[in-house]
Amino acid sequence: MSFPKHEIYNLNSQISRCSVSIPSNIAEGSARTDKSFKHFLDISLGSSFELGTQLLVAKHRDYIDDKTLKKVEIKIEEFQKMTMGFQNNL
Repeated sequence: MSFPKHEIYNLNSQISRCSVSIPSNIAEGSARTDKSFKHFLDISLGSSFELGTQLLVAKHRDYIDDKTLKKVEIKIEEFQKMTMGFQNNL
């Protein structure tokens, strides 16, 4: 991905924050009760959907190409499916 300098503190920063939020909420929630953990997993899932949306915006602005977008979208979808499955088993 190559973002223009003016996006360093905007879209690029938001993508970075979402990417950090996803595993951070899982880590924080893992030390809690199952009910609380589900809540942190919900937050993590929300961040993954936000990340997907931000990547679509990046594609629309021609900051990333179709191949890169598709590759990351597949990873995000895999994460979402696994996390929802895990949540359902808690």
